[in-house]
Amino acid sequence: MTRPCPGARATTSRPRWQPPPGATDCHMHVFGPYDRYPLSPGRSYTPPEASLAAYRAMCATIGIERTVVVQPSIYGTENDVSLDAVAALGPDRARAVVVVDDSFDLSKLRAMADRGACGVRFNAVSGNGTPLAQLAALGDRLAELGWHLQLYAHPAEMLTLEPVLAALPCPLVIDHMGGVKAGKGGIDDPAFRALIRLLEGGAWAKLCGYRSSSAGAPYADVAAMARAMIAAAPDRCVWGTDWPHPSLAAPEDVPDDGVLMDALGDWAPSAAQRQAILVDNPARLYGF
Repeated sequence: MTRPCPGARATTSRPRWQPPPGATDCHMHVFGPYDRYPLSPGRSYTPPEASLAAYRAMCATIGIERTVVVQPSIYGTENDVSLDAVAALGPDRARAVVVVDDSFDLSKLRAMADRGACGVRFNAVSGNGTPLAQLAALGDRLAELGWHLQLYAHPAEMLTLEPVLAALPCPLVIDHMGGVKAGKGGIDDPAFRALIRLLEGGAWAKLCGYRSSSAGAPYADVAAMARAMIAAAPDRCVWGTDWPHPSLAAPEDVPDDGVLMDALGDWAPSAAQRQAILVDNPARLYGF
């Protein structure tokens, strides 16, 4: 059984501040059209279609110029939906993070690199992805390609995996602020402390924080966590909307992306911080 979930908001508010030129959304998904890209039977949720046209309209409102398309769990290892989105957005403006398993040899991965892929995502939260047991083996393969490994895991899993993650031979990018909830430990959570240690050791992280909020919009309860991450790795933090915000329970839970951009402005109030998080750091990580 899969559960339905709401789609993105029909309208987006304009942020209170203007992002710098080249601002990058480092985490979004494309769903459909389903007659062309059928859903995986192993998925855990069923979202409405989310088109590039709707995404572009949101980007125009909040000031995004570059995009990282992240392969969603509803498609498993069938990555055409994400790679085709990169082609539609343009190779100068988009990259992809794909989902593979250890059956993908270097030739298959290089073919995806030619289409804009530069990393592999492990999603232990939504399922229908690569087993965590394959982290080390795929890490070696990604190091050979110059790709990174992106991890979305429950906090307890990240804490347990910390030694494995610290030893990866490829860059590590931690999704959704480590999955730590602000109202269930926040900066004092052992998993968040592990996240900070990983950042101090060279890992990257996505400041994609609404899922970490216990209070909801405008997500002020996440500020201490976000600022701690920026302080630990100012040159390895990036930001993402997570548009169209899948797998939420109700329409009122779906974020306004303008509010998300305003939250980032509160976490990173200086022009230098915003330039690093939105432009310079993504350019180095994704090769823009």
